[in-house]
Amino acid sequence: MLILPAIDLRDGKCVNLVQGKAGQETIFSDHPVQMAMQWQDGGAEYLHLVDLDGAFSAESDNLHIVKEIVETVQIPVQLGGGIRTMERLDSVLSLGVTRAILGTAALKNPPLVEAACREHGSKIAVGIDARDGMVATEGWLDISEKPALAFAREMEDCGVQTIIYTDIKSDGMLQGPNLETTEAIANTVAVNVIGSGGITSIQDLQALKAIGVYGAIVGRALYTGALDLKTAISVAC
Repeated sequence: MLILPAIDLRDGKCVNLVQGKAGQETIFSDHPVQMAMQWQDGGAEYLHLVDLDGAFSAESDNLHIVKEIVETVQIPVQLGGGIRTMERLDSVLSLGVTRAILGTAALKNPPLVEAACREHGSKIAVGIDARDGMVATEGWLDISEKPALAFAREMEDCGVQTIIYTDIKSDGMLQGPNLETTEAIANTVAVNVIGSGGITSIQDLQALKAIGVYGAIVGRALYTGALDLKTAISVAC
C-alpha cells in the first residue's frame, strides 16, 4: 500500500482544512516545494497535491508551484482541485503531473471523464468526496443526491483506473478514516482505491491495508507529528 503525503495549496501556502471548511485553516508551511522535498527525502514514493483555490473558485495562481514541485522532486505527483474542463486537464497534465484528479466535473459531466480516460488512460483519477455517503462537489460546498458507491461503479464504467475516496466528516479530524465506506467501495469496484480523510495512526494504516486499498493519503497527522512518515511506510509495505 502506498503512503501519499498530502500537500494542500491555498494562496501559495501549504495548509490543512478541517472537514474542508475554508474558515478552519491551519498553515503548515509557506514553502510547499520544500515540503515536497521533505516528504520525498522521508521516503515517500508518491505525492498528493490539492489546489484548494481551484477547488473553491476555479481560479488559481498555484499551478506554477505545482510545476516547480514536479520539476524538483523525482517521484510521481497527482493533483486535484478545479479541473473541470478538458482544457484545464490538458494544462495540468502538461505540467508533468503523473495523475490528474477529476472531482466536481466527474459528477456533473461524465462524458468528460470518458473522453479523458480514452485520451489519457491511467493518468486520470476520480476523487469521490462524500458526506454521509453522498457525493459532494464544488470544493465540498454542495452535497449531491448521488450515493458514493453508485458513483464509484459509474466511474469504473467510464474507464477510470484510480478512485480516491475521502470521507469529509473524517478529514482533518485526526480521528481515523471511514473504514466501512472505504472498504465497501474497494469491494464494489475493480480499480485502484486510495483512502483519504482522518488517517492518524499506525492502526488506521493497518486497517486500510487489511481491506486491500491501493494507497492512503495522509495530511494533518504527518504535519503535526502524530504519524511518522518512515514508520507509516514501513507498516504499509
